[in-house]
Amino acid sequence: MELSVIYSRALAGIEAPLVQVETHLSNGLPAFHIVGLPETAVRESKDRVRCAILNSHFTFPDRRITVNLAPADLPKEGGRFDLPIALGILSASGQLPADHLPRHEFLGELALDGSLRPVPGVVAAAVAACRAGRQLVIATSSAPLAAQVPGAAVIAAPDILTLCAHLNGSETICATPASACTINYNHPDLRDVVGQEGARRALEIAASGGHNLLLWGPPGTGKTLLASRLPGILPPPNAEEILQGLALRDVHDYSAREHCNFQRPFRNPHHSATAAALVGGGSRPRPGEISLAHGGVLFLDELPEFSRRCLEVLREPMESGEITLCRASHRITYPARFQLVAAMNPCPCGYWGDAEHPCRCTPDQIQRYRARVSGPLLDRIDLHVQVNRLPPGDLLTPGHSGECTATVQARVERSRSRQQQRQGCPNAQLSPEQLASTCTLGEPEKQCLESAARRMQLSGRGLHRTLRVARTIADLDDCETLGIAHLSEALAYRG
Repeated sequence: MELSVIYSRALAGIEAPLVQVETHLSNGLPAFHIVGLPETAVRESKDRVRCAILNSHFTFPDRRITVNLAPADLPKEGGRFDLPIALGILSASGQLPADHLPRHEFLGELALDGSLRPVPGVVAAAVAACRAGRQLVIATSSAPLAAQVPGAAVIAAPDILTLCAHLNGSETICATPASACTINYNHPDLRDVVGQEGARRALEIAASGGHNLLLWGPPGTGKTLLASRLPGILPPPNAEEILQGLALRDVHDYSAREHCNFQRPFRNPHHSATAAALVGGGSRPRPGEISLAHGGVLFLDELPEFSRRCLEVLREPMESGEITLCRASHRITYPARFQLVAAMNPCPCGYWGDAEHPCRCTPDQIQRYRARVSGPLLDRIDLHVQVNRLPPGDLLTPGHSGECTATVQARVERSRSRQQQRQGCPNAQLSPEQLASTCTLGEPEKQCLESAARRMQLSGRGLHRTLRVARTIADLDDCETLGIAHLSEALAYRG
């Protein structure tokens, strides 16, 4: 047989489109050509494949070899096509039977001695292969990660020689058994936070409804400490969040071995980060901080110190829950459903409004400092909470801690479960139609909200976000209807 077709997978974001590796051997001067929009790493696979075949005791055909990676308009990147190209050559030259090849998909980079090396995107490839009803063949080191995909059939091969023995029936490689991802709950305890009852309450509301949170106050009052405790009180991730999180981390850094232990992400980029670092990018678009925070928390400390461009690129992902990166030859969409937690000082010196430390800033300096954060971005943050300085006596008094993480998380889980049963999503993601059906107001509540909206000059978005926060507060109180107390507390967080 002088023509063979091997199935493989490319990588486009966290999707894995099918690629057919077509290999044809013909008469003529010996040559090796790869077509189908390959990049440099794919074109270099000719030398890796030749050495791997020879060092695995096979014969490299002394003929004209043409390899087509179809579809031809899909960019092909990396060394992920080494293994299917090598198997295509062996099958087309009659050294490997083609009977079982259509039931498999192959992915892996070849070392010169024929051993298989891991490649990024095995989670996305395992999901796609499972849907297509085929077994996925990858390197042994990547198998534990791909086995996290429910229903996936994964074959872990150490080298091409062992794999060919499995395909021709002389040896058997057992499929890697599926394994559930271990969820890591090793988060800092909320009990470490002394006092700050108002901020702790806002933290619980934010976790219950998936709301964005702004903590502002003098330096050293515990804003960063509070923000780092939010992932611990969030409800456990569902199967979809775990799978998307594993896929994103696999694309970002596929060599890390801790991916099989999943926990809610807490991303804390420095304020010198660029816009591309936050949203992702590059000639080969990779996920940025907002995508790596998907399903968890994105914490921006010293919010006004970030560049204006960095902050403005957050506005659309905060609404849509995804980010689309467009390049000349790529259009990649990454999920970006994160909770934004921001912290800032009230003025450049940090002590405006502090009863113990005088502020040295002029009104003009304070206005310019706060103007670094735009109104549209602040309008998308549901909870604005002031964190004040505690008396030294409270900080030094032992046993003054509040509730622990487990206690607060139990209430958050009950509230989130109520939201999932009612509308299938957290309150922060309510559509306008769902908001109208779940937040019915009586006449006194409607008058209270209208009066406050006029007085506070709330925008339409701000009004809807206030209703969503009030709905979360009511869920924490196990109330089906919104009362004036719920609305008043929600309005207080818009101040």
